[in-house]
Amino acid sequence: MAHVTVSVEYGIHCLLWLVGSGDKPLSSRDLAELQGISPSFVAKIFPKLEKAGIVQASEGARGGYVLAKAPEQISFLDIVDAIEGDKPLFDCQDVRLRCQLFGARPPTWASKGTCAVHAVMLRAEKAMRDALAEQSLADVAQRFGRAAPAAFFGEVQDWVSDRVKDRSRRSDRTDGPDKPSPRQRRKSKREGRT
Repeated sequence: MAHVTVSVEYGIHCLLWLVGSGDKPLSSRDLAELQGISPSFVAKIFPKLEKAGIVQASEGARGGYVLAKAPEQISFLDIVDAIEGDKPLFDCQDVRLRCQLFGARPPTWASKGTCAVHAVMLRAEKAMRDALAEQSLADVAQRFGRAAPAAFFGEVQDWVSDRVKDRSRRSDRTDGPDKPSPRQRRKSKREGRT
């Protein structure tokens, strides 16, 4: 957990919307656009979450992502590790052994045990990992749910439903067995067949 990047923030916010969507899949594009963040950036996060077993994908016009397990079973630590990888907070370089006064071989008293600086960082990392492990996606979704007015969730559901319908209509126009694809329609127009 070297540095918690904006990817984690975007990922967590997207997952919170999935908590509220129930079994209705949401695409990474819909999740990004709902929040005003980069769709291409969010699209890079979700394969990591899927690989970690946090979300599962479904194909098709009504496809997208749903949570792969209950939000109570998804900790913030699970999410951070899925997105950032399980990297240490601090990468000790053993500077204590490089003192010019030691020459080629540092004395035992300088090299014995864990570096004092590294020990502080290990305790800090453990505290941070413990705090992240204690918070589940459900905990935070519940706090958000208490803060937002009930009408807001209805507006979100309407927005999502409209997006899914639009995707489905676009897919039906281009993917149906009797329907020509956009490429076929352009070719027919060029050839004078409409």
